[in-house]
Amino acid sequence: MRQMLAFLLGLFGFCDCIIAQQADTLTHWGASVGMQKGQVLIVDDYQRKWQKGRDNFSVDAVLTHVSLPADSDAFARDYGYPTIGMGLKMAFNHGVTMHKSASPEWGMAEEVDYDSRMGNSIVAYASFSRPLLRKKKWEIDYTFSTGIGYSKSVYDPHRAVDNELIGSHGLIFFGAGTHIMYRFAPEWGIRVGADFWHLSNGALSRPNKGANILGPSAALVYCPYYDDLVVSNPVKTKAQFSPFLFLNFSLGIGAKSLNEEWLDTQFNTPKGHPDYRKADFDIYMAYSLQADVMYRYARRWASGIGADVFYGTYSSKVEQIDAKYQYQVRHSPWSVGLALKHQVYYHRLALAMSLGYYLFRRMGYNANLIEKPYYERIGLQYTLPVMGGITLGFDVKAHLTKADLMEIVVAKPIVLK
Repeated sequence: MRQMLAFLLGLFGFCDCIIAQQADTLTHWGASVGMQKGQVLIVDDYQRKWQKGRDNFSVDAVLTHVSLPADSDAFARDYGYPTIGMGLKMAFNHGVTMHKSASPEWGMAEEVDYDSRMGNSIVAYASFSRPLLRKKKWEIDYTFSTGIGYSKSVYDPHRAVDNELIGSHGLIFFGAGTHIMYRFAPEWGIRVGADFWHLSNGALSRPNKGANILGPSAALVYCPYYDDLVVSNPVKTKAQFSPFLFLNFSLGIGAKSLNEEWLDTQFNTPKGHPDYRKADFDIYMAYSLQADVMYRYARRWASGIGADVFYGTYSSKVEQIDAKYQYQVRHSPWSVGLALKHQVYYHRLALAMSLGYYLFRRMGYNANLIEKPYYERIGLQYTLPVMGGITLGFDVKAHLTKADLMEIVVAKPIVLK
């Protein structure tokens, strides 16, 4: 459900941008088809020990939409008339292989006689491409994208026991890239660049190392709107914006699986035991409250600071696992943090980001070992046209980019006059 929510919010934002047009014609629409030759990134020494093949190849097709200067869209003007896209990506990942060779560092996990494969995946996503430079023949942009994915092959105790990248069929997708386009005809261009993308399950299952792909890309672009953006250059309507201060109160309802259970069953359970390198893990609920003071100093941006309170129902399970290994650490379901907040707006859609520092956290031995005192959040929010601007969205909470949990977030902004 949470992965589907990510896709729906992107779709709502896409539709909202289209509805905002005063006059919509076929010249607002374009498309592209592209390909990428990528490699899986090795992000730490642990992954380096079992990651073998890294080669990936992907193709995608994107339907694009652009607001033109004649539409008097203030958001589009502020961003330099960006391109909004809805795309499908097919990734061929059979070159991505994993294998744990026999070693005492794997505890009770025994070596198998095959390489585990990541397998192919398909992704549906929404994208936002902002031009940094746009000339008659050239354009330079950066792009962000998010969506949902599906992988046919996942971690399996019998057929893919060393696949720690992908632990569930349903996945979330994040992407970023930068590109240069050369327009060789009035409505056609060739775009080359570099793209990064990430697939994981947001800690809703185990394993959840996630696949991080980086590599060069190329695409053929159909852009019938380009002359209206650069050559014709209709009169632009400049809309004024008045900055304001607001409070933002948020409630989050999340879920996660436990890395502690994964480590216990993967490396510290003997072969023959029912839980030896098992694939099914319990899901635990998590809740959060946020209280922020934000200043929206531009139509596109708001920044501020806030207090975060977390409650994890899984604390007692972590305490039970720590007791099994006689770890002398303290436990509490409560965590409290202070965070810097930032939101990027485009019509009703907003990208919400924060960087926090724990003032109080007692989540056991594994948390002390792998979690820094810092945490991050990133997610999408959509402002509903009812209930006084209440927002609905989702975010991923992480520690140094490693997902901790996913949550649905409901927020209520209160403007301070």
